[in-house]
Amino acid sequence: MDEICEGKDFSFPKEEEKILKLWDDIKAFENQLKRTENMPEYVFYDGPPFATGLPHYGHILAGTIKDIVTRYQSMLGHHVTRRFGWDCHGLPVEHEIDIKLGIKSRKDVEEMGIDKYNEECRSIVTRYVEEWEIIVKRTGRWIDFKNGYKTMDLTYMEGVWWVFSQLYEKGLVYKGFKVMPYSTGCKTPLSNFEANLNYKEVPDPEIMVSFPIVGDPHNAAFVAWTTTPWTLPSNLALCVNANYTYVKVRDKVSGSTYVVAESRLSQLPSKKPKPDTPSGPVQDPKHSNSNSKSKSSSNEKVKNAVDTGSYELLEKVTGASLVGMKYVPLFDYFMELSDAAFRVVADNYVTDDSGTGVVHCAPAYGEDDYRVCIENQIINKGESLIVAVDDDGSFTDKVSDYRGKYVKDADKDIINDVKAKGRLVKSGSFMHSYPFCWRSDTPLIYRAVPSWFVAVEKLKDQLLENNRQTYWVPDYVKEKRFHNWLENARDWAVSRSRFWGTPLPIWISEDWEEKIVMDSIGKLEQLSGVKVTDLHRHNIDHITIPSSRGPEFGVLRRVDDVFDCWFESGSMPYAYIHYPFENVELFENNFPGHFVAEGLDQTRGWFYTLMVLSTALFGKPAFRNLICNGLILGDDGKKLSKRLRNYTSPMEVINDYGADALRLYIINSPVVRAEPLRFKKDGVYAVVKDVFLRWYNAYRFLVQNAKRLEVEGLAPFVPTDQITLQMSANVLDQWVNSATESLVHFVRQEMDAYRLYTVVPYLLKFIDNLTNIYVRFNRKRLKGRTVEEDCRTALSTLYHVLLTTCKVMAPFTPFFTEVLYQNMRKVCNELEESIHYCSFPQAGGKRDERIEQSVTRMMTVIDLARNIRERHNKPLKSPLMEMIVVHPDTSFLEDIAGKLKEYVLEELNIRSLVPCNDPLKYASLRAEPDFSVLGKRLGKAMGTVAKEIKAMSQADILTFEQDGEVTVAGHCLKRTDIKVIREFKRPDDKEKEFDAAGDGDVLVILDMHADESLSDAGVAREVVNRVQKLRKKARLEPTDIVEMYFESLDDNRTKLHHVLNSQEPYIRDTLGSPLLPSSVTPSTAVLLCEEAFHGVCGFSFIIRLARPTLSFNYDAVLALYSGNVKFSEGLLIYLLSRDYHNLKSEFQNGNDKITVDCIEGQPAVDVLLRKHVFLTTGDLYLSTRTD
Repeated sequence: MDEICEGKDFSFPKEEEKILKLWDDIKAFENQLKRTENMPEYVFYDGPPFATGLPHYGHILAGTIKDIVTRYQSMLGHHVTRRFGWDCHGLPVEHEIDIKLGIKSRKDVEEMGIDKYNEECRSIVTRYVEEWEIIVKRTGRWIDFKNGYKTMDLTYMEGVWWVFSQLYEKGLVYKGFKVMPYSTGCKTPLSNFEANLNYKEVPDPEIMVSFPIVGDPHNAAFVAWTTTPWTLPSNLALCVNANYTYVKVRDKVSGSTYVVAESRLSQLPSKKPKPDTPSGPVQDPKHSNSNSKSKSSSNEKVKNAVDTGSYELLEKVTGASLVGMKYVPLFDYFMELSDAAFRVVADNYVTDDSGTGVVHCAPAYGEDDYRVCIENQIINKGESLIVAVDDDGSFTDKVSDYRGKYVKDADKDIINDVKAKGRLVKSGSFMHSYPFCWRSDTPLIYRAVPSWFVAVEKLKDQLLENNRQTYWVPDYVKEKRFHNWLENARDWAVSRSRFWGTPLPIWISEDWEEKIVMDSIGKLEQLSGVKVTDLHRHNIDHITIPSSRGPEFGVLRRVDDVFDCWFESGSMPYAYIHYPFENVELFENNFPGHFVAEGLDQTRGWFYTLMVLSTALFGKPAFRNLICNGLILGDDGKKLSKRLRNYTSPMEVINDYGADALRLYIINSPVVRAEPLRFKKDGVYAVVKDVFLRWYNAYRFLVQNAKRLEVEGLAPFVPTDQITLQMSANVLDQWVNSATESLVHFVRQEMDAYRLYTVVPYLLKFIDNLTNIYVRFNRKRLKGRTVEEDCRTALSTLYHVLLTTCKVMAPFTPFFTEVLYQNMRKVCNELEESIHYCSFPQAGGKRDERIEQSVTRMMTVIDLARNIRERHNKPLKSPLMEMIVVHPDTSFLEDIAGKLKEYVLEELNIRSLVPCNDPLKYASLRAEPDFSVLGKRLGKAMGTVAKEIKAMSQADILTFEQDGEVTVAGHCLKRTDIKVIREFKRPDDKEKEFDAAGDGDVLVILDMHADESLSDAGVAREVVNRVQKLRKKARLEPTDIVEMYFESLDDNRTKLHHVLNSQEPYIRDTLGSPLLPSSVTPSTAVLLCEEAFHGVCGFSFIIRLARPTLSFNYDAVLALYSGNVKFSEGLLIYLLSRDYHNLKSEFQNGNDKITVDCIEGQPAVDVLLRKHVFLTTGDLYLSTRTD
């Protein structure tokens, strides 16, 4: 493995760019697909985005989810085709062209020519494709752009035709009217989904209008309330609620008589209004989603039945008794409908929380109005509905007084005319939330439009059943939001009166008696005799088909409409592979698809259209598994906005911290559970700091110590095979191997369940344990301070753990895992060329749950002991005599007092550890109910159960812990239901100063009594700490060998010497070499750095670091030459002139012996290491001390 830099010098973005080049050079994605082409298919549907804008965090989020899942499935052994898709048709494209060309109306397009208009649309569809590819690729996503699909492709459009033709053959297509949100700016209806995208607070008029009752003895009039005066000219009915009570009242001042709901009487105007019932804004039933924000009581129910101050009660009647009454129309534009219209009907959509309890119905401009009028035969379904507003939102000739006027601009004139007719009861204005077109930013109106429908309501039961067959994350979106949407599904208007889209494949004769629906290009060519190479309107609108009834019946022409782009995207599973014209076996063997993922908004968009079309076509859901993500917001909690500048651009974040950090940040967030995420750049940095740098440091520690073997002249590091490593007797090897198996098992389990958000917290804990337990507690072994074989075992274990971790995390962090893998594979020739060619690790290895639990508890013990030390201001450098660990599990106590003991004592600087399995010796027990677990389960019984749990005796608690369950108030409770709290009970031993800490499971007791016999160890720890800091200050690597010298600055210099000599084994063990007195510093020493320290445990001293220097046993060297001083000096000069590392290697290769026969005029001699020469002053010093 090559040497690597420190974590602070490691640039994640630059390393990722190197990996991108590597993937390009080896054609990694292409080769992965090729290597898996004969494996089982895993079918993933990629929802097509519009390419008319640049990708944002929402796209990156969905793309990351898709990439993680598909990479994982590839590593499991599936062939996963990943083709990028583009939504090319529809309103977003047309709107941009309208702005570019200044197009204001449908007429402008027709005058320009549909051919030129559509080609303009085609020219901008792929405007940002290159930018998309750059950004998507930079995020690490593997997806095929070269072979991507476009909804404007000929084969795709033919697939859409086939889908529609199948629906038509099944009797699921009809033509009718639908009241829809309509954009006068874009001249097109919108889906309800689109209508909800852009609400604004705006002022609107609110008026009450009288409708005199025909033949009423009191000349009474119904009073209806509306916020859309422009709909009044088209009024055809009044609607009441049959279950409400209505009152007929006379105005004491004016004498006018009105009929309104009793609960809404206070909304009638009064010359002396009560203070608590002022006039104000209310919510029009025609815009029941408008969320009006009232400043008065218009939306409050009236508590008193009659306002006797202003009105005289004449009569009370039920709403049902009003049904059928005729009234005088407000305008005379629709008098031809008088026989059926201008009467009262009843429906439960009328509420008493706004208005007057009487709703005016204009069926062309309200969805409920249309439904109610159809149900009550005011108008008949299938008849031509008169819509008096044109595509531009202006009145037609039918409403002659306002012809050509935009409806919103006509409100004022209509109100004045109503007033002039004496029919205006009340007028005002109010602020409310109103829908605007998300593209043109113009107010939407509701308008009946002729449309081709898919009869979704016929499929409702099958849709609900198919939904039950799918698996969603999170499941509540499926069970609630999506289920409710399906349950209330209405017939789907799939046509749009636009230009740039897939044309409806319907050819109709002039008399509408003959109709042909095309299912393929071949059928159109066969029937028309015209060669077809493009299906857009300007290429097929001119094609006619001769009537099958004969020439005298003329020809069939295509209807003008195009498909709603949601129909096109819902056809994706079939159209993108050109089914059924090609890939029949591929589709039929793998439908429903295995996986889709998009945002929460698609529950009413793509997820819905996929489900509707697959149910209609095949009676199946379109997909098996689905991940639904939430919305990413700016750091201010608002929608991401370039204008507000409330977010950092994705590429800036990637260039600062890398794509892997961004990927982990968004995956480890509520947004993957369909909840919103406030995006914060600092959060991405936290991932780098808390995950990647820790992970990198563990990897760097491996590389450094593997390289150290070569530096020391030992055989290069080659990892031991895993089967051999499983036999290691070292407890931490056993633990980390088991913990790694648990990691593999957990990630497999969660990924198979599509719960991506649970993986990162588990990984974070695993890496934390790897660095803070395995690496930290194994430093001596990893640094080679035990025997070489043990060192290689520890390094090999760390190697395999890191390699397995990289494989497990490769789908999540494709760049970083590849960086580590490419270096690690250099010591193992059997590994694949890329980590993304590797199989996902199997979860069948050996797991030892006992040792995993014991190590977890060991870390709890260490944390609790540290807490006690902090409370008493006792740093870890200060040794303590005794620690008692109290726990009822004897297996854990055996481990903590046995094979884990040395780690606990060393980490906590404690001399002895005493296990205790008697929970009552040092603690009293108390039981508490876990309300978070029991609350929902027990309901009202919770209070009684909680009381009995808290009353449990010590004996009861011990029995419960032993049995694992207890019956309380008739309820069987398990260990997870009750918390057993151990509270410290101070022992009677007065000579010891005990303190304790516990977590409800383990109790730790420390003897805080100061013992003079421990002071030397504390001094040694402080001195070692200063040496380590000085090494860091000198920018030394852990593998750098230096000589360390100390010099006392105290008056009594022998005291520090005595302390350090007594602690010499600990110092040498910790630092890797002895701390030498300055008196033995050789004259040839090369000093690297030094620093003086004062007042350290009462001592002052200097620490010096120097390069290692050869030292000699002069008497032994002299004896080599029989006492010849000249020859001896010649040998010393020669050895000192040699390169230190080369000389060291020669001794190691010669089993600590070299022959020197190259000194002119001197006899050859055999020089022995540690007899004649020493590689360091420390070696000589220790040798003389031993002697």
